[in-house]
Amino acid sequence: MPSVSTVVPWVVWSTLLAMILLVLPAAYAEATPKRGSPCSMSYPSDATIQWECRTLHIGESLESLFGEQWVTVARFNRIDRRHVHAGMSIKVQKQIEDVEYFSPLPLLYFAAEQEKRFILINLSEQFLGAYEYGILRFAVPIASGNGHDETPRGEFRLTVAHRAQQSCRYTVEGTDRPYPMNYALRFHINREGVSYWIHGRDLPGYPASHGCIGLYDEPMQYEQYGFPRDPELNDAKRLFEWVLGGEVEDDRVIVLPHGPRVHILGQAPRQH
Repeated sequence: MPSVSTVVPWVVWSTLLAMILLVLPAAYAEATPKRGSPCSMSYPSDATIQWECRTLHIGESLESLFGEQWVTVARFNRIDRRHVHAGMSIKVQKQIEDVEYFSPLPLLYFAAEQEKRFILINLSEQFLGAYEYGILRFAVPIASGNGHDETPRGEFRLTVAHRAQQSCRYTVEGTDRPYPMNYALRFHINREGVSYWIHGRDLPGYPASHGCIGLYDEPMQYEQYGFPRDPELNDAKRLFEWVLGGEVEDDRVIVLPHGPRVHILGQAPRQH
């Protein structure tokens, strides 16, 4: 039978060990971002703004942490609210005012100065820019091809618009419902007959599509997943109406005989 002098130290050490094990995961999460989090993605423009990695805790959200500036943080991370959760590491700007109008795309794009409407997509930055006569009118984050299904690069032109397009190949996660591709703009059909669109979808903070270009569509996420309860971001609708010159009332397929040119360049980043 062990003496009291040998039992007590073991109790002390076991207690200390338990405390260390509880602390280490949290510290490790701060220092080493989890794969799949925005902090595991690198963009060329990251070097132009001072930011730090912050791990979210239980009960925290973009709104609770950043108030009205949550949109700025979300766009900088190329992520939507449904994918922000406890344990995830996000990039937080040291001076949020520095990225209030963040855009990693050029304000002037001389290759489009003769174009009434022109779309530039930079896969390296995961951003899309809408230009009028070479002047950037607005820029929005995207989710491009996931690495297995690449987004085609090169010069294209929008040929078809459909406000209520649905995928014929993919379904909403956990259901048999066709995945909505609201406010869809087709820019390419490959040799196998596969169509590539710009459309609304989830933005998880990293390239995640099957080759299409995804934009914010929070109303769709609320309809399909019940979150966020107060849909606000809808870049897919904004781009759709900009291309067509105004709001579209019906869900018919619209042929665009002289649709805007689309230039897709760069290489989508990989998670590290």
